[in-house]
Amino acid sequence: MSIIKFLDEFTTDNLLDSKSSRRDIFGTFGSLTKKAALAAVPFGLATMPKKAFAQSMSADPVGALQLALTLEYLEDEFYDLALQSGVLPSGRPETVYMQISKHEQAHVDFLIAGLEGAGVTPVEKPTFDFTAGGTFDPFNNNGTGQETAYAQLLALAQAFEDTGVRAYKGQAGNLLGSEFLTAALQIHSVEARHASEIRRLRGLKGWITNDERGMGMPEATQAVYNGEENITQGGVDVTTLGSGDPFSMGASTEAYDEPLTGDEATAIASLFIVSE
Repeated sequence: MSIIKFLDEFTTDNLLDSKSSRRDIFGTFGSLTKKAALAAVPFGLATMPKKAFAQSMSADPVGALQLALTLEYLEDEFYDLALQSGVLPSGRPETVYMQISKHEQAHVDFLIAGLEGAGVTPVEKPTFDFTAGGTFDPFNNNGTGQETAYAQLLALAQAFEDTGVRAYKGQAGNLLGSEFLTAALQIHSVEARHASEIRRLRGLKGWITNDERGMGMPEATQAVYNGEENITQGGVDVTTLGSGDPFSMGASTEAYDEPLTGDEATAIASLFIVSE
């Protein structure tokens, strides 16, 4: 089963379709080395009895973790290739990318170990195309020029991190009652720190205003920000709270981040995945 087919199976409509069984979705996935992954597992999950751990997992938590792993694969490879490209300026940009790269590898290792601990084979790492079919040239492979390539490296990093933050939030409900809710929330907050740090490198403020993708972000990344203009939280119009400019629509949307559904995260990730 190709990664595109897996992501399609994970979408909301297909999860609700009784014909899409857990066996169908996960039956042919390959596995990766477990030894290195176990070294990164916190919370004693690696030592939990396999039978007891598996009983705490259901199709929804497994699907959420597989989607998270796919997004972490994408980020991990992106930062690794960025560090190898020679495009990053030395100093703070290179230091930031190196640190984020370490975090993303740790996330990959954790998710692999967790899925294996639950008796599920992790989804295989897909083949990525960070040019999105020729739209971008972030590693300057086609002679775009270092300055242009660096701008694209930053723009893609922002889009990937903002996607990760919203995607983890969107899957929190699927992890309720599982051993992974706390771990997912801890990864989620780190992804949010990444997103803010990348925005600072781009000379932007660290939060999202309305559904604005930010200065210099390609139109192709707009799907990452759609829905962020929401002003209703818990049934309350948050622009009516308080008074004065700090409670304007823009500032109100900045105070709350919105989730991405599995369908929305799938559509974004699929732009950078080579279909087999």
